[in-house]
Amino acid sequence: MTTSDPTIKLDQFLKLIGIVPTGGQAKLMIQQGDVLVNGMIETRRGRKLVSGDRVTVRGQTFEVELNNS
Repeated sequence: MTTSDPTIKLDQFLKLIGIVPTGGQAKLMIQQGDVLVNGMIETRRGRKLVSGDRVTVRGQTFEVELNNS
């Protein structure tokens, strides 16, 4: 992904990697405490992620990689 912003919101990231098809489903999953960021439960869907952050959901861990070109 190429972006001028070195961050991505947590709910957008979950949609980008295909965990959820809609922002509404991402919001529910996050609010229910089903998502970990860097090993900690994260309940803020607007949490800004940066390259190197690790998001764990449904037993899978994804590393955020933002190409700032």
